[in-house]
Amino acid sequence: MTPKAQWSWIGACAIGTSHAREEAPCDDAGACIEVRTPTGSALVAVVSDGAGSAKLSRYGSAIVARGFCQAVATFLRAGGSVSAVDEARARDWLDEIRDRINGRANVLGDMPRSFAATMVGAIIADDAAVVVHVGDGACACRIEGETEWRVPSWPAQGEYAATTYFVTDDPEPRVNVVALDGRIEEVAVFTDGMERLALDFGARVAFDRFFESMFPALRRTPEGRQRRLSMDLRNFLDSPQVTDRTEDDKTLVLARRIPRGVAASSATARID
Repeated sequence: MTPKAQWSWIGACAIGTSHAREEAPCDDAGACIEVRTPTGSALVAVVSDGAGSAKLSRYGSAIVARGFCQAVATFLRAGGSVSAVDEARARDWLDEIRDRINGRANVLGDMPRSFAATMVGAIIADDAAVVVHVGDGACACRIEGETEWRVPSWPAQGEYAATTYFVTDDPEPRVNVVALDGRIEEVAVFTDGMERLALDFGARVAFDRFFESMFPALRRTPEGRQRRLSMDLRNFLDSPQVTDRTEDDKTLVLARRIPRGVAASSATARID
């Protein structure tokens, strides 16, 4: 019997005011799915920020987000476990994503670096979790029984100011793979446009109050993607409360585990 759904989530992307002024498209992308197999269930959440200097980065971020979800889902459905995900496995997935980017670049007659994009991916099972991180942006999570939010992998800064690392970097991307102890109850993944609202860079910790302000409505929902709340989240990302503090594109995915003992109906895992 396939396990019942264990997660509810919302997600949204919003164009930055700097891009809107230039009539440029949003370069961010994100996705969230729940993968259910006969042996268990896992949440996969990922966000990607296309480099502003790369002319095709909006395609790169979309390929990264979709490719990560598909690679992880294939691995889990084939019997792989989250606890077995290490740097070697993550680099295999990144190679698959890079192959997809190379293929698209060949079709368009361009270079892979034109698709430059970051990646923050979280994979969470009942008894294990791992974050796969290339570049800036971050993941924050709350462990069962704790009130503070953890940031397993801090945004990576490049060699020069205001630079970072990308999935398309040559000869290979700089990736940080972090395994997490404890049962994760809530998680957020976000691109660098949200960093100044969500992270305290001086203390290198999460702004707990920010995340606690974002989750109350989600905590009252059933399993699966919450479309209305996702629209509310999109409106929040477009509000002066956010745009007064950042001009960059913004993507935020929030997910919470259905509490033990709460019934959940069946739902189909999906990529959006």
